[in-house]
Amino acid sequence: METRSQTLQPLLPRNVTSLVDDMLSESPAVVIQGARQVGKSTLLKQVINRHGGVIFNLDDGNVLRAARTAPDEFVRQQVDGILAIDEVQRAPELMVALKAAIDDDRRPGRFLLTGSADLLHISGANESLAGRAETTTLWGLSQGERTGVIDDFLTAAVQRRPLTGRTYQPVDYPLLVTQGGYPEATVRPARGRARWFDSYARSVIDHDAVETSGLVWLDRLDVLLRWLAAGTGQELVLAQVSRATGVPERSLPAYLRLLENLYLIKLLPPWGRNLAKRVVGKPKAHLADTGLAAHMAGVTFDMLADILQRPKLGGLLETFVVTELEKQRGWSETPYRLFHFRDSSGPEVDVVAELADGRIVGIEVKSAQRLGDSDFKGLRHLRDRLGSQFVCGVVLYTGLQELPWGTDLYALPVSALWQP
Repeated sequence: METRSQTLQPLLPRNVTSLVDDMLSESPAVVIQGARQVGKSTLLKQVINRHGGVIFNLDDGNVLRAARTAPDEFVRQQVDGILAIDEVQRAPELMVALKAAIDDDRRPGRFLLTGSADLLHISGANESLAGRAETTTLWGLSQGERTGVIDDFLTAAVQRRPLTGRTYQPVDYPLLVTQGGYPEATVRPARGRARWFDSYARSVIDHDAVETSGLVWLDRLDVLLRWLAAGTGQELVLAQVSRATGVPERSLPAYLRLLENLYLIKLLPPWGRNLAKRVVGKPKAHLADTGLAAHMAGVTFDMLADILQRPKLGGLLETFVVTELEKQRGWSETPYRLFHFRDSSGPEVDVVAELADGRIVGIEVKSAQRLGDSDFKGLRHLRDRLGSQFVCGVVLYTGLQELPWGTDLYALPVSALWQP
């Protein structure tokens, strides 16, 4: 049974807030993108309450019709303060109007926009907003946000600051995984959370996917998403996916892009540098929320807590780590990009974080509480090939001890991701 508190919580501060404030002080327009129900509207209200302005939500039918009918007048109605437009992807007509308004007056902090689809893939948005808007992505709650800290694992690793994680027990991870990061889902009991996930997936697939895509066979998105959930963290072999889901192989890239644009999945590209010829070039597909992934795969907390079924935790825990690191990118003091690595001769590493200067932090994820030397094989491979470009390698596992495991190699509890 679940043990952590399931009572309703007050609004939690979002770690990306200071970044949004900085963007508003420097750019005419700021865009907050992310999946539905991750807290974009709440963050929007909090920013407007501090800075002043007015909010229009395009989920309101009257507001949407006004925006589509007279886009130029709509975007110029606010003379002082911020004009905030929630769910702006619903009116692509606004993009050209926003471009013209910004070109006429480039004062910073004029517009604050949110979108539940990647605006760069809306017709005309890329050209219209290029050089005029800064964009950040809001994901579900990070574990740091849930516990009231600014979680920045990569900066701590690069600076060799002490990393700890001893206050979480192995049984806590199945709960964190199945709760996920959608704010409402995290505070519901298991049955209520399951109903919420059902409703959420149905709404996004039936509503947002139809509205933002011209693809056929959208009824197969549910099958595709469930298949990806069951194998979250696996490399994508398109022929295999096509056979399993019934989506033609030639059409799959467009369907995967749609799921990415709706922030339902995160594709982790392969990493390679001088080893490019030996690197297998297939991305890994992670669902963007482990709670949704577990639910769509039919995996429950009780199943993951059962030691006999613990192998089911492996892929979900890897996805949990990837999504936590992706969330932290929004406020980390250390810019980085995420990849995975698999050499054609065998060694692989679950997560490769490449810093702006090309240095590498390697991260392996193990659902076991006991580690062996073989768990560091892929990290040693990267370390020995990269030399001084290799910062460190970390195996995150469900045990409690922090242990050195050779030169620049460490074993750490998974909770070191968010515990300073």
